[in-house]
Amino acid sequence: MTLALAPEWRPEIRAALPGLTLAVVTLLFGFALGIVFGLNEDAIKSRFSASAAAVEATVYHGDPSAAKPVLEKSWSYAQRAHLHAGGLGTTAIALIVTLLLVGTAPGPTRVLSIALGIGGLGYSLFWLWAAFRAPGLGSTGAAKESLAWLAMPSSGIFVVATAVVAMLSLRATFRR
Repeated sequence: MTLALAPEWRPEIRAALPGLTLAVVTLLFGFALGIVFGLNEDAIKSRFSASAAAVEATVYHGDPSAAKPVLEKSWSYAQRAHLHAGGLGTTAIALIVTLLLVGTAPGPTRVLSIALGIGGLGYSLFWLWAAFRAPGLGSTGAAKESLAWLAMPSSGIFVVATAVVAMLSLRATFRR
């Protein structure tokens, strides 16, 4: 199957495909989380509780009620992963299409589309992973800190790529 667009657009579209694929994978990840949460919310929350119970004596100093706020926040982090996957996946697709519409060359299109795809997926994974790490660490803050190596680069690359797309769009707007 060939693309039905003008032949002069094909190199740019081909360049955008890796990033578009990652963006669609991010959307599918978000959809899958929604399905899993809908079907297994109690099982997921039980997993969080079991992680906290395993370290109750050491991390929570024998006080099971000390885990309650961490468990509640862990569930909200899991939901945040679902929401970020949907939002960042959709945003990545829109920004990649913007790159194509403003006529960005294939090289920058490939780099920026991959940055958007990796950034969106990485940041969504960060929130889910933090949700599952927090009960065993005794703190959502500790979970986030332990995964800063994933959160900072993935969110940073997404923001930088978004800013570059904005600049390219502005440049195209004022180009004669």
